[in-house]
Amino acid sequence: MHSRWSDTQAEEFVTRYAGQGVGRDLALRVYSSRLLGQEPRLVLHGGGNISVKTTARDMLGEEVDVLHIKGSGWDMAHIEPQGLPAVRMAPLMKLRALKELSDEDMVNAQCLSLLDSTAPNPSVETLLHAYLPHKFIDHTHAVSVLGLSDQPDGEELCREVFGDRVGIVQYIMPGFRLAKAAAVVFELAPEVEGLILLKHGIFTFGADAREAYERMIEFVTLAGVRLESGRTTVFAAASLPPDPAPVAQVAPILRGALAQDRGGGAYARVILDYRTSPEILAYVNGAELERYSQQGVATPDHVIRTKGRPVIVPAPRAGGMDRFADHVRAAVDAYAADYHAYFARNNERQTVPKSELDPLPRVVLVPGVGLFGAGKSARDAAIAADIATSTIETVTAAEAIGSFEPVCEADQFDIEYWSLEQAKLGKAAERPLARQVALVTGAGGTIGAAIAEALAHEGAEVALADRDGDAAASAAEPIGGLALACDVTDAAAVAAAFDDVCAHYGGVDIVVSNAGAAWQGRIGEVSDNVLRQSFELNFFAHETVTKCAVGVMQAQGTGGVILYNVSKQAVNPGPDFGPYGLPKASALALMRQVAVDHGRDGIRANAVNADRIRSGLLTEDMIAARAGARGVSEADYMAGNLLRREVTAADVAQAFVHLAVAMKTTGGILTVDGGNAAAMLR
Repeated sequence: MHSRWSDTQAEEFVTRYAGQGVGRDLALRVYSSRLLGQEPRLVLHGGGNISVKTTARDMLGEEVDVLHIKGSGWDMAHIEPQGLPAVRMAPLMKLRALKELSDEDMVNAQCLSLLDSTAPNPSVETLLHAYLPHKFIDHTHAVSVLGLSDQPDGEELCREVFGDRVGIVQYIMPGFRLAKAAAVVFELAPEVEGLILLKHGIFTFGADAREAYERMIEFVTLAGVRLESGRTTVFAAASLPPDPAPVAQVAPILRGALAQDRGGGAYARVILDYRTSPEILAYVNGAELERYSQQGVATPDHVIRTKGRPVIVPAPRAGGMDRFADHVRAAVDAYAADYHAYFARNNERQTVPKSELDPLPRVVLVPGVGLFGAGKSARDAAIAADIATSTIETVTAAEAIGSFEPVCEADQFDIEYWSLEQAKLGKAAERPLARQVALVTGAGGTIGAAIAEALAHEGAEVALADRDGDAAASAAEPIGGLALACDVTDAAAVAAAFDDVCAHYGGVDIVVSNAGAAWQGRIGEVSDNVLRQSFELNFFAHETVTKCAVGVMQAQGTGGVILYNVSKQAVNPGPDFGPYGLPKASALALMRQVAVDHGRDGIRANAVNADRIRSGLLTEDMIAARAGARGVSEADYMAGNLLRREVTAADVAQAFVHLAVAMKTTGGILTVDGGNAAAMLR
């Protein structure tokens, strides 16, 4: 690992933040924090810590000694000055005289010492940073350092590599006791340049930001050099099927097995994040996977994101997915039973009993395929997958020179059920479509893009498919969706799009078959070619999308909903619109048939009947022409309904959202046209 420090960049930070009233010390602290946080081999997803000791003026204008330390909810990779709240040093130092200090009292004391009561809560490691005398202190969970310290003889290995340049601190749960213990280790050897917290991470310090940062890089590099002297082939390969199933078939089965039945057709689903690489495959394909993957977490704070260990499922063989599904369900059930037992035996020793968290795994290892992170959102799934990938790197490094041995089960439990760690996850209420994956076709158009945006707003992870890939990408960017170039009249392209969604998110729960185009002509005069083109897009494409959607939903076993944009032409044909209305009427019949045939699978099917929407189907030129033919203004034409209100794409989108959450509605048609008596169904 090489230093990325740049004096030029450092001074740019100083200049930039000076305009905001931020001093040099804090500006340089932000700069070096980002250097550390942007290196995943050092810090992942809110892990690690940094601080700087300096002075600040309180509300009375008096200059006081303060500690700026990372605040709750901030990530080192993107931290800003406000993410480093100022805590008065004097009251923190007085706390050291206490023999004991509960976590609750520690947090309260730290918050009472804030210069700004509205600032984020200071880190749980605030006291540790305060009790070390150095101006700048860096703390990371470096993979290479954990590869050394997560060993039965981790202390000896660290002394071999670092000599007297670091102090060694035995594992203690973060908080007051660890802060005091670390201070004692330093004071016994005040010349050290850092501390190794066994099975936890590394601290380095310095008189300035660059010194602390470059010491971190140097020590991490030294650890890496030692690890590279180990075995070149770390894991002996197991015997696996020569024809593993594709990830697009594996993921929906995993996702279904990880879903929790809430009753009434509702499920607490998960989103998946798939990872593979030569390093990951070497790990999951190892003959001793059951041993080294089940030891625990590389550093304790990972447990809140990944649980203590992953679940292992058998290698999936192409063509044998039914049997694979049975094995997956059995593996997940066994994992949950083991978790219940783990909770029970560790909860017995608690002074105040804990409430059990959900028992399902956050990481799935699939020999021959790779790993999957699982979470309630794409972000959470990605965090779990990132940490699992980092853990593989740590375990591989540890096994190359010895054997991986992290913290014991009891210590892991204490962190997993520590209220200060659980607080990092937040308890915000979930939106109606959270944990669900939606695919919208024709998403590059006005209506499709509005539908995708509305579904995302309600919490769904959204894939946007359109024949125009650039249009799909443009619509996907603001909502963070997956963009797919897909011609829905090409069955192979549709199947590939569903495969991409399954590989990206794990499956699909909501499908909006929206793509369409309006061909015109008097039905007795229109050419066969025009009629067939319209049927290909406005009917057969819907049928192709339906088949793919049903296949994925059946594999998941958690139901789902398929929604169709059928237009008012399906129930109220207009003159010269037969080439459009006939296939739309057929699509409406398709929706009803899906409701009849697949209700037993928990799959709902519904449709939206909309009219007079500004979109690719009804362009501004068409609006002007129709308004002129009727001798009315464009506004009057668009509001030519019973309510005298123009209907927008956003209105149509809300109708699709309503049908997506209507768990007891199938075979239904929701009209969005401001009132058109001729198109009323009842």
